[in-house]
Amino acid sequence: MIVAVASGKGGTGKTTVATNLAIANSATIYDCDVEEPNANIFIKAELKKLEDVFLMNPQFDLNKCTFCKECAEFCRYNAIAILPSDILFFKELCSGCGGCKIVCKYDAIEEGKRKIGEIYHGKNGIEIYQGLLNIGEARATPVISQLKKRIGNELSILDAPPGNGCPTIEVLNDSDFVILVTEPTPFGLHDLKIAIEIVKKLGIDFGVVINRDGIGDEGIEKFCSREGIEILMKIPYSKEIATLYSKSIPFVDKMSEWRKKFVELMEIIK
Repeated sequence: MIVAVASGKGGTGKTTVATNLAIANSATIYDCDVEEPNANIFIKAELKKLEDVFLMNPQFDLNKCTFCKECAEFCRYNAIAILPSDILFFKELCSGCGGCKIVCKYDAIEEGKRKIGEIYHGKNGIEIYQGLLNIGEARATPVISQLKKRIGNELSILDAPPGNGCPTIEVLNDSDFVILVTEPTPFGLHDLKIAIEIVKKLGIDFGVVINRDGIGDEGIEKFCSREGIEILMKIPYSKEIATLYSKSIPFVDKMSEWRKKFVELMEIIK
């Protein structure tokens, strides 16, 4: 079973929920927030690199090229510029789709590759897989896609990137259930609504976890009640939990009642 933990905005406690859920249920966690992975701060495994992740980049044979501009006109990311006798290629803009090679009538484009990230693995009680995007790279989705190929038949918890963009959608796709973590504030409700619309369009079952319950208003509870959306759990605004978090300690390791609650949460999801 694959359970994705996502949020409409950053800072809601998504990684907190994902790591505690994985630890309490002896699940494998996949840190798909490849731009800034931090789940292992709590797992504390010794990570070892498994593989590099590459993105297709075109290589141009100027001896075959007629400078017809069809490849540049096809590229919606403006990664290719055709000059009278040369080609300018902006690798940072390339999506790696390979369309330029397909439209070239003169076989002047070959598939090259460029390293954009890495995949890591470790174990400390539970297993963790982590993707890491190279600094300065803009394409997180290929790294996430490669990381997800490591998912097996075991219970898998996917820690998604914050927000509602393409990287998050890549994580949610093919998941069996999505936990949407939010905070009880107007900003949290605004982005939660967007995340809910995305999950509904993907056709995936979901529920809501409210983190830092008690600091804001009742807007999210009223919205979920009105829309028939299940609130799976409320995690209170707690000094004890915050202190453990500041020390990189999963609170299910120190608060047995919460370990039981996260086990019960997984039973509800199943």
